[in-house]
Amino acid sequence: MIALIDYKMGNLQSVINAVEKVGEKAILPGVGAFGDAMKFLNQNGMSEAVKEFAAQGKPLLGVCLGMQLLFEKSEEFGSNAGLGLVSGEVVMFDKNRFDEKLKVPHMGWNSLKIKRENPLLKDINNGTYLYFVHSFHVVTDEKYTVALTHYGYDFVSAVQKGNIFGFQPHPEKSHENGLKIYKNFVELK
Repeated sequence: MIALIDYKMGNLQSVINAVEKVGEKAILPGVGAFGDAMKFLNQNGMSEAVKEFAAQGKPLLGVCLGMQLLFEKSEEFGSNAGLGLVSGEVVMFDKNRFDEKLKVPHMGWNSLKIKRENPLLKDINNGTYLYFVHSFHVVTDEKYTVALTHYGYDFVSAVQKGNIFGFQPHPEKSHENGLKIYKNFVELK
């Protein structure tokens, strides 16, 4: 948050406009069903607004369901088209691949296996624990994969494609480390 002090002696609107121009970023959060979320975004014209925002090169961060919405499609409750900003799809955890008895949804603390440098992971160590709640995960090209997490098998837990970022865990529920991720996003240039 940036506070501007209006003491009736300046060009407040010009300063507001400048701050908005250099500080434009968007976060697409979400908890719930992929299809319902896309239906809402499509009916309200928000899906096109998000696509236009991303096309302008402005930083966009999808969190949990918001990350999944960035992709082309999801198999949750049938096949549903996503925003298509990143190639890949959203699939349910495959319990047949689990070595042990694990429950779905994947809920609780789990660690990141950082695969490549990322500005949102500045001051976040490999193996850092973040909080997850999800039954579906992304399958995408390795070139977009920033981090993996192991739950029965390795799945993609963080992505980046240019100005588009996605995190499957909930930074807002991940204490200090999650706040660092949001801080790093806010500080992107």
